[in-house]
Amino acid sequence: MDVLGCRIMNWRIIRTEKGNSFIGVLDPRLCKIPLEPYFNLCSHPVTVQAFAMKRKHRIGDTKSEIKILSIGGGAGEIDLQIVSKVQAQYPGVCINNEVVEPSAEQIAKYKELVAKTSNLENVKFAWHNETSSEYQRRMLEKKEVQKWDFIHMIQMLYYVKDIPATLKFFHSLLGTNAKILIIVVSGSSGWDKLWKKYRSRLPQDDLCLYVTSDDITQMLDNLGLKYECYDLLSTLDISDCFTDGNETADLLWDFLTETCNFNATAPPDLKAELVKDLQEPEFSTKKEGKVLFNNNLSFIVIGA
Repeated sequence: MDVLGCRIMNWRIIRTEKGNSFIGVLDPRLCKIPLEPYFNLCSHPVTVQAFAMKRKHRIGDTKSEIKILSIGGGAGEIDLQIVSKVQAQYPGVCINNEVVEPSAEQIAKYKELVAKTSNLENVKFAWHNETSSEYQRRMLEKKEVQKWDFIHMIQMLYYVKDIPATLKFFHSLLGTNAKILIIVVSGSSGWDKLWKKYRSRLPQDDLCLYVTSDDITQMLDNLGLKYECYDLLSTLDISDCFTDGNETADLLWDFLTETCNFNATAPPDLKAELVKDLQEPEFSTKKEGKVLFNNNLSFIVIGA
């Protein structure tokens, strides 16, 4: 194992029954970071669904059923907000919502959420416990082309080995007026600078890629696919990182470096460089005594 420990995978937004929010990982042995008040999203990801549905050719126009495919739907919190947006746009129209999710635990939580959510009478759900690559392979083997009206991939392309092939395949599944929504970290974010400068000194493996919207749009250009890309402004309060003996700081360092127990295992010179860089303008802004990391996200809408 690398001296810095293992790479942290599959970050999810997790909310407890008491309403507390965390950024967490699927492996319960790894850390959880309190989400509130560290994230300050100027635009919530779900708001972009309205963009995808309010254009000249809307995804559900003239259709008796709207088919939605969620790739990496996790525990379903964002998915159900998307479904709610579609319901509001197309009252009474049947919705077929299928989910591709590799974690059985997340699917179980998704089903629990559906069971206790009202106003889903016109929505049919189906779950596929597999990765996007496994789903792609299974569909190609069946030689049955299922067309979709809306496909979304929210914060999941980091875990795909062949992104261009994945984009090409799912684009081939789009029906008339259909859209794909992708959300990844922005090329203008601090993550881009962090990964470019430090990726060779942080844990790497073949399960998770350092990829930003700049990489995705370049792939789309190479594939000749038409898209629109917009930034969602977001900051992450990392002020606690610069306070010694702070448990939250340890969790934030793990999150920023995607490394378990970074504070306990990092070489002093690497930690010192990061402490300095993370307070620089290219990574963060300082406001009212806080250090706010540039956590900008991008949403990319691809047309049929």
